[in-house]
Amino acid sequence: MHDERTLLEERLNRTLKERIRPALYGESVPLTLEVWNAPDEPVPVAEALAAQYVPAQVGDSWGPPWGTSWFRMSGRVPDTWRDKQVEAVIDLGFTHPGPGFQAEGLAYTPDGVPIKGIEPRNTYIPVDGDEVLFYLEAAGNPTILDFHPFLPTQLGDKETAGTDPLYKILRADLAVFQPEVWHLILDIEVLQGLMKELQDHDPRRHKILRALDKAMDRLDVQNVAASGSYARDALVHVLSLKASASAHKISAVGHAHIDSAWLWPLRETVRKCARTFSNVTALMDQYPDFVFACSQAQQYAWMKEHHPHVFDRIKAKVANGQFVPVGGMWVESDTNMPGGEAMARQLVHGKRFFLDEFGVETFEVWLPDSFGYSAALPQLIKLSGSRWFLTQKLSWNQINKFPHHTFWWEGIDGTRIFTHFPPVDTYNSSLSGEELARASRQFAEHADASRSLVPFGYGDGGGGPTREMMETAHRVADLEGSPTVTVEAPLKFFATAEEEYPNAPVWAGELYLEKHRATYTTQAKTKQGNRRSEHLLREAEHWCTAAALNGFDYPYEQLDALWKTVLLHQFHDILPGSSIAWVHREAEETYARVATELDGITSAAISSLAGPGESEVVFDVLGDRQRGAFVDGHEGVLDNGILRVTVDRHGLLTSIYDYQSGREIIAPSGAGNLPQLHADTPNQWDAWDIDPFYRNSKADLVPDDRLDGGPGIVVQQKFGASTMTQRISLREGSRQVDFETEVDWHECEKLLKIAFPLDLRAEASTAETQFGHLHRPIHTNTSWENAKFEICAHRWLHVGEPGFGVAIVNDSTYGHDVTRTTRPDGGTTTTVRLSLLRAPRFPDPETDQGEHRFRYSLVVGGIPEAIDAGYRINLPPRVVRGSSAVEPLVTLDNPAVRVEAVKLADDRSGDVVVRLYEAHGGRAHASLRTSFPFTRIQETDLLERPLGDLSGDLTLRPFQVITLRITPEGKS
Repeated sequence: MHDERTLLEERLNRTLKERIRPALYGESVPLTLEVWNAPDEPVPVAEALAAQYVPAQVGDSWGPPWGTSWFRMSGRVPDTWRDKQVEAVIDLGFTHPGPGFQAEGLAYTPDGVPIKGIEPRNTYIPVDGDEVLFYLEAAGNPTILDFHPFLPTQLGDKETAGTDPLYKILRADLAVFQPEVWHLILDIEVLQGLMKELQDHDPRRHKILRALDKAMDRLDVQNVAASGSYARDALVHVLSLKASASAHKISAVGHAHIDSAWLWPLRETVRKCARTFSNVTALMDQYPDFVFACSQAQQYAWMKEHHPHVFDRIKAKVANGQFVPVGGMWVESDTNMPGGEAMARQLVHGKRFFLDEFGVETFEVWLPDSFGYSAALPQLIKLSGSRWFLTQKLSWNQINKFPHHTFWWEGIDGTRIFTHFPPVDTYNSSLSGEELARASRQFAEHADASRSLVPFGYGDGGGGPTREMMETAHRVADLEGSPTVTVEAPLKFFATAEEEYPNAPVWAGELYLEKHRATYTTQAKTKQGNRRSEHLLREAEHWCTAAALNGFDYPYEQLDALWKTVLLHQFHDILPGSSIAWVHREAEETYARVATELDGITSAAISSLAGPGESEVVFDVLGDRQRGAFVDGHEGVLDNGILRVTVDRHGLLTSIYDYQSGREIIAPSGAGNLPQLHADTPNQWDAWDIDPFYRNSKADLVPDDRLDGGPGIVVQQKFGASTMTQRISLREGSRQVDFETEVDWHECEKLLKIAFPLDLRAEASTAETQFGHLHRPIHTNTSWENAKFEICAHRWLHVGEPGFGVAIVNDSTYGHDVTRTTRPDGGTTTTVRLSLLRAPRFPDPETDQGEHRFRYSLVVGGIPEAIDAGYRINLPPRVVRGSSAVEPLVTLDNPAVRVEAVKLADDRSGDVVVRLYEAHGGRAHASLRTSFPFTRIQETDLLERPLGDLSGDLTLRPFQVITLRITPEGKS
């Protein structure tokens, strides 16, 4: 037989593109258009319905960047269409094939009830009845990530985006929908997609092509609608053949990953959710087997507040099992940088919202798109009452292919969580033949497991699944040559997958993403705001609890709202610094408001405890601590008899001598606290990425001046268009050198690091993470270690030899790197560097420009000393005037067991909740004492649900987290 495959495939492609798809709609009549342009920010629907509209027409410009235009669209269905399916078809001037990244709209009835969203690939509004009238809220969202991505743009902030219209309305018609043409398109697309994935020698591939060619023979291209059914008949046989018994099984889950902020501000995400959730709830009416999984309790809360009609529809669909809450977190947060208590509260607030609003306990933690996953997560997932974990992002690894798709993930304490990493390599699948084949081909567990999960639906900017995707799911449910596909809830997938594969392989430690490493550093003020807010919340809860035990009114609602604000801003494109300028400008303002409110709350509680008087009273959540006076600097030397710090005449820190060990800390010929500037031009994803070649270009920044004579030593320097002032300080009685660095930063595509070359040989670096720490090898023996050239640490990072070590602690820095070199003298230099500032151009071209202040310290000692110093630099004591000293609420007799939170129980019973953990990485025994009498101690899960009674004598395994619920005397 002659090989005509290429010819036939070309015929099919052209016919589908030029003849069949354009025939989807038949006759059409224009809608009558009127428009009202909202003057500034979006308005409630009632205000828009009452506005004064003016005539408009197709071709009119609309939509200044971030503006809103309301279109009133009206018409009448012609009498001759009475027995036909009629739809309103809207094109707002779409410029990009993907939904969620450009103009979009939400249609409302004249009564203000949402109908559905309008986006590219989902442009219709159903019509029921002869008279048509609806209102379309059209959002003029600019395309930030364009066909030429990562180009700098001023469109990312309403203040710089300009006012020229971005769009022209291109279509607003009533049109006759042609169902047979639509089904023909879907038949062809499914078979064509499957065919392309089959091997050339596979008979199935050839039979599909022959059937498609016969369908083209039957099609009258001058009257596609009339001949569509006849053409489809040629495809019935090849679509009816069943999948093989050993075919891979896919659980398809409707999904719309909606970034809570990214290339749009928070306020726009509220509208994106309304559009998407209106779409999917409408689709559920059309397809009773459609199941949609949705995470992020914050987005449900937005609907409850801003779109009650949509929320009511969600509640109804949750009740019938089609709309499925998943994730159990307030938002899909970053997991590298949030503190331990914040990570716990993500799960507490997320799961509690779903329980309170829907009576649903979620069991799946759902984080498809976050930029790596902390090794502390498995324990927290289990303590929240959840069982399973899903991520997709590991498919983005630059260097190493992750070896498993279904596995047990083991955390720092030994907890294991059943985890799935979908082999389809997307969380925005359209269930195409290519995607389904990829899922089957890449699945790593074929020998012992048979199933994987595919999230389908347009995402990132929302949109969700479409009717075309559901029709595709039906066609590929049981189709020869394809995996089988069942639309079902994630819980069904996980329960079956775990039962099938209980002995899945184990991955221990963090799930490090070999990409987006710059997210530990970009947008420094966002990160500072997060760190400060976390610690202010700890203080506020602690002192309000102490005061409440003495009659103070505990501010439940205010603290709850502030926690949710901080949790929202830990979303994986806000805290990592990868959003547009608008988002980070607002975040800085929000963090300032949070700090003001929390300072007010804490001050009120402390005042009630301190009482009247003029004595100096210290309030310290860490307990009583002594802080010596600063040592004066003389001729570049600070000496407290414990450490001697030397800064040479150039302003370089050349020596830190430790009297106790008799060791020099700084490596020979090295300089500590050395600013280093790198060219920083990643290949893509500017705000997200640091590529390894940044290390090929480095400039050591030598100070211009050294100022002696006061507390500490000040060094100053200018570089490029920027200036830096650093104060080096030492306190009496301290084995810690403090650094305060102020930078007026005006660089472009540069990375600023601070280097500490240390005279020690460390095999591993130890970095604080949530409720513990993890060790990372410093060597680069394998590609896995080599890929970790930038790492995340919380309040401290430690390196050491047996019996001697050094930690760098910080008040707001997360990005670090640690390297090791051998010197000519045979000694080893281990260099620890903090990443302070970047200056990427996308998506915010002004990233980090302006004034910054950083505090960090070098601490001589082991991991226990690093833990103490990390707490101290982030939780300074408060000194007020009063008459009453305050006894600590809770004390423990073992420094290895640390208290992370003290608060009143969320159920307002008056019980005191204490969260503590083993911090040193070993087994620990501790006795708990309280400053108040109590009648009962219970261990609880993170949601404060009792697990059993305890005494005050505790035994903890390494890094174990325990939540205690203590009933004060007099409380029932």
